[in-house]
Amino acid sequence: MHNLVDPAILFFVVGVLAGLVRSNLEIPPAISRFLSMYLLMALGLKGGFALAASGLNAQVVAGLGIAVVLAVVVPLIGYTLLRRWVSGFDAAALAATYGSVSAVTFITATGHLDKLGLPYGGHMAAAMALMESPAIVLAVLMANRLRQQQTAPAGVVLGGGAAVLGGPPGGGVSTDWRKLLHESFTDGSQLLLIGAMVVGILTGEAGREAMQPFSGDLFKGMLAFFLLDMGLMAARNLPGLRGRSPVLLAYGVLAPLLHASLAWALARTAGLPAGDTALLMTLAASASYIAVPAVVRYAIPEANPSLYFGLSLGLTFPLNLLLGIPLYTHLATTLP
Repeated sequence: MHNLVDPAILFFVVGVLAGLVRSNLEIPPAISRFLSMYLLMALGLKGGFALAASGLNAQVVAGLGIAVVLAVVVPLIGYTLLRRWVSGFDAAALAATYGSVSAVTFITATGHLDKLGLPYGGHMAAAMALMESPAIVLAVLMANRLRQQQTAPAGVVLGGGAAVLGGPPGGGVSTDWRKLLHESFTDGSQLLLIGAMVVGILTGEAGREAMQPFSGDLFKGMLAFFLLDMGLMAARNLPGLRGRSPVLLAYGVLAPLLHASLAWALARTAGLPAGDTALLMTLAASASYIAVPAVVRYAIPEANPSLYFGLSLGLTFPLNLLLGIPLYTHLATTLP
């Protein structure tokens, strides 16, 4: 209940309710895009300023190392489990979705920690950037392996050239890795986040004071406005959950808890502070609904977009925002 009275979270609830009653409330796409870019820039600046103050130390290296481990282990676990209930291509797409991260969930978590006065490392923004792409690459490898087991006519192009059937005998598959890696690692959101972080590191305390009205004072209001739009979007995707297997709905609820538990165990083993642990748990528990769908819909066209997009945005995102973030923070601060 303490988290639900936060203004930003309440605006998310307003958006969900407006969407459910089919209100004509709407945020223009251009404004939504601007809000997303602002939040990433502000988050990168905050992280850069914090890194400039703390420097590179063993705690930073441990946090980034755990982020990379989670980015690889989580999609592998998801793919192994989901293959029992859905097709291999859907399992790969869902593994990528839940193995990658949600920047909005992470930004909301940092706002929650700021409200509680719980410190966290600025390098956690870099951890978020590191965790976004490995799941996508792994999912494409999984999909290619599945295609190699199928017979396909040579020269058939799937997904606008992201995956090409042909090549090796027996219907093997080759992938345009340059295009895939370009889309994964040069995504505008990631570049903006990393660029803002570099600016924060280079300018340090002087930059923090100069940018405080932009990256500090405006942040909460911009986040509330953006979460209003996210609430509207989540409400639009709720109907897509109708008729889904109870197993998949259970996965959308329980998988984030499993992933967060794994992050907690690794963070506690490395001796990370509570704030960093809470953010790693949030990152591991989140699911991508922007970066992954943008790439996977071309790289794995055999997968059903309404499944991985609807499950992540219609179910997992609201649960993480309303219940997950305060739960992960509570566990990170209370468990030994």
